[in-house]
Amino acid sequence: MAMDVVDYEIKGSEMQFVEVELDPGEAAIGEAGSMFFMDPGIAMEAVFGDGSGGNQGGLLGKLLGAGKRLLTGESLFTTVYVNQANGKQRVAFGAPYPGKIVPMNLRQLGGTLLCQKDAFLCAARGVSLGIAFQQKLGAGFFGGEGFIMQKLDGDGLAFLHACGTVVKRELAVGQQLFIDTGCIVAYTPGVNFEIQYVGKIKTALFGGEGLFLARMTGPGTVWLQSLPFSRLASRVFAAAPQRGGSREEGSMLPGFGAGGLLGGILGGDDE
Repeated sequence: MAMDVVDYEIKGSEMQFVEVELDPGEAAIGEAGSMFFMDPGIAMEAVFGDGSGGNQGGLLGKLLGAGKRLLTGESLFTTVYVNQANGKQRVAFGAPYPGKIVPMNLRQLGGTLLCQKDAFLCAARGVSLGIAFQQKLGAGFFGGEGFIMQKLDGDGLAFLHACGTVVKRELAVGQQLFIDTGCIVAYTPGVNFEIQYVGKIKTALFGGEGLFLARMTGPGTVWLQSLPFSRLASRVFAAAPQRGGSREEGSMLPGFGAGGLLGGILGGDDE
């Protein structure tokens, strides 16, 4: 199926969103819950599977497509936004956490892109969302992303979201790059993805980078994120003040919270 050719504009800095402009009859697909706003001439419909609009082989094909999405941890449904008006209409998709939205022209990338499981945000209708299995046990067990990654196919625009700052690296034939496993956003199929042990027990236990690194070997293109969301979430959880299974609200210092001693005095407790 021919891809819809859409115009777009990415707005914002830390919390970005992308506005997609649709001509009459054009459509965009987005992850469930990713829509920010849309013009009144756009109709939205939740569909079973990846919403690419291609021939999915009837009910069995739709079930297989939905099952692939379930394996990547995504919803069984995607939402299709169709411009049913006579003029141009816009729909916007918001990022789920601080970071950058990266446009990917699949035609310029050879028609296929592999990305981490939660990177996909939205795309022009016709882009197919599938899965790719890591071919090597080491990458599957210790690669941070597991055996399964998202696979985008087509020749249209797709938009990925990454946490922190996004870096694009071009790898020549045989050129290698060592990366923290959680920092990989996407890469082209020509890149070889392997897992390598850090090499020293002391470094592995106390270096703070884990036991394994990803070794990417060219040729191809790799996109990296400076702050994996898992790292951000772990730091927020570790910094959350907890005492006896509950947090003291209003202060980071013991005794100064709403339920602390000084909190009670300042709040007018007579007891």
